[in-house]
Amino acid sequence: MEADLISENRAAKPVSSLTVLGLETSCDETAASVVRLTPDGEATVLSSIVHSQIDDHAAYGGVVPEIAARSHVEMIDGVVRRAMTEAGLGYDGLDGVAATAGPGLVGGVMVGLGFGKAVALARGLPLVAVNHLEGHAVSARLGAKVAYPFLLLLVSGGHCQLLEVRGIGNMSRLGTTIDDAAGEAFDKIAKAMGLGYPGGPALERAAEGGDGSRFDLPRALLGRKDCDFSFSGLKTAASRLAQTCETDQDRADLADAVQSAIARQLAERSDRAMADYAEKHDHRLFVVAGGVAANRTVRRVLEATAAKRGFGFLAPPMAYCTDNAAMIALAGAERLQLGLVSDIDAPARPRWPLDEARALADPVHPTGRKGAKA
Repeated sequence: MEADLISENRAAKPVSSLTVLGLETSCDETAASVVRLTPDGEATVLSSIVHSQIDDHAAYGGVVPEIAARSHVEMIDGVVRRAMTEAGLGYDGLDGVAATAGPGLVGGVMVGLGFGKAVALARGLPLVAVNHLEGHAVSARLGAKVAYPFLLLLVSGGHCQLLEVRGIGNMSRLGTTIDDAAGEAFDKIAKAMGLGYPGGPALERAAEGGDGSRFDLPRALLGRKDCDFSFSGLKTAASRLAQTCETDQDRADLADAVQSAIARQLAERSDRAMADYAEKHDHRLFVVAGGVAANRTVRRVLEATAAKRGFGFLAPPMAYCTDNAAMIALAGAERLQLGLVSDIDAPARPRWPLDEARALADPVHPTGRKGAKA
């Protein structure tokens, strides 16, 4: 299915190390990175530059797509120049260019992908159009040498999925959110509590002095036997409770309750996926990636869940949990290593599921004109 949407050409597998420039502009970070991948799969980050737009969007309490796209246009040339300088390379030292082609805010995606196409054309380099979620899926390999296959919980502001990862371009969806993502719940509840933007880190800080046992929050999908998630009920209940909070301690207690409730649901559904995964695989590794993987409570609860199931636990280094270009460069290098390159007319896609066949055959959300969502 992927080959139908982004045409790819297969070349001979390279035998030497590959050095790839990665570009990431899918939301509100303009990022560029140079990563070197050895034939045995060891990745070295030569540079990683991220320009955050937090200050640009703070007054609006969330990302404004038009502002984000304009900022990417203004910043990308300088960010790429800094990444190349930090890596100590010229463009003649690259073996390829990888750019996020979706999913994301399509105006921003077009900026990074267009810049990548320009570099590829000007320098005669292969272009690799990368699925942003695939970047998150391989991001743990930036901090450790991780063998395929593994069980992945991809949990971020826009996505919450459990996937069996057998290799680059070879992933099966086991479960996904039927409404909101966990990171979206963090952000929207933090906004309702007046904790500022970005909401997820602000809510985590507020929870440090809280006692969540004061609040009884709903638990979703307890009767279901699948691995799907739902956070809309929790988001609504917590937002209503936020209106009753009068003191900083009230807000701290609610923040702790929300954080614990989100971590609990992630652990419950992941535990179910681990049980199913263990029946099929002897190599038992549980990887957590995406922006929510930076939350310390979430990490601790999921690590304990993995240990109970006899799974190893791994999360990317904190710098590579949130959006970054090193993960895009690595995904691009792994694709290039397999001889997978994209045509120069590869499109920018607002929606792009990792397991596209499952998303089309068994949709959790309507596909719409933008395509299948998850």
